[in-house]
Amino acid sequence: MSDDPAGTEQQTVSNFNIANVLTTLRIVMVPFFGWALLVDGGNDPFWRWVAFGLFAVAMITDKIDGDLARKHNLITDFGKIADPIADKAITGMAFIGLSIVGDIWWWVTIIVLLREWSVTLLRLSILKDVVIPAAQSGKVKTVLQAVALSGLIWPLPHGDAHGGAFDFWPGLLGEGIFYLAQVMLAAAVAMTMWSGYEFFRDVRRQRRVPTQG
Repeated sequence: MSDDPAGTEQQTVSNFNIANVLTTLRIVMVPFFGWALLVDGGNDPFWRWVAFGLFAVAMITDKIDGDLARKHNLITDFGKIADPIADKAITGMAFIGLSIVGDIWWWVTIIVLLREWSVTLLRLSILKDVVIPAAQSGKVKTVLQAVALSGLIWPLPHGDAHGGAFDFWPGLLGEGIFYLAQVMLAAAVAMTMWSGYEFFRDVRRQRRVPTQG
């Protein structure tokens, strides 16, 4: 049996890998997405579609970089910290931007962001001591948020909002999609709060477990 020093070196994963590059790309996209969403007070249909395109790319790359990291063992400390920050940054910008343009109530945005960032900061603070696996409720929450926010980013008419700029939809189709997205948002908010409760509950349980020594 021979020693293979090269094998030991392969255990170290470089921070410069495709998964981390995609995560960094999502972070870089946040200000561009926010700008596109807020052009002309959110009343420009073209830029709303551009914002939707950027948001869709961010959501897709979120799925891809996670799959790549697990499949090819590209998990790094940088990725563990940057990935949740990238997720919360893009969705947070969507919530804030949609509240600014009047498509989401501010109280909804405040509640969701308080939950999201409190969970993220707690997860990062206990990263080395307690590992809380992603719960199914958290995955459902992510999907619901992505679908609801995607729909609300679309240039959809509702009432007198946006000065009639989005009234190009035939009949009641545009308003119907808007209110469907609002229903999805309500489900997303409910699941956001429930998954947050589950996370804090699991952290408390983990800390109560006596360490083996």
